[in-house]
Amino acid sequence: MHYSVSHHKLKLVLAAHGLSSGDAGGIDQLFGGADGYYWFGTLRDLCPPGATISWENQYEMVKAIQAHENATAEEDEMKPQVPSAANIAALSKLLCDPI
Repeated sequence: MHYSVSHHKLKLVLAAHGLSSGDAGGIDQLFGGADGYYWFGTLRDLCPPGATISWENQYEMVKAIQAHENATAEEDEMKPQVPSAANIAALSKLLCDPI
């Protein structure tokens, strides 16, 4: 299964669930509960506006998201966060591309 993310796709996902980009509680739940809003923001930061990033499988998607998190945490001299199983499940569901 293929996965992709873009700012446009993230906006469509939120709109499909009746959420705005400022609805932290709703985004938390949509993106897997605790820290869901954090991972939504990480996806926005990962993907440049106007671009689409795609992955061949879930493993590559999670690996790319974690690599971005690791790099930004290092820049900020902080410990990187790791998405929970619930976050990964939600990301996978929301970012999978239709066949």
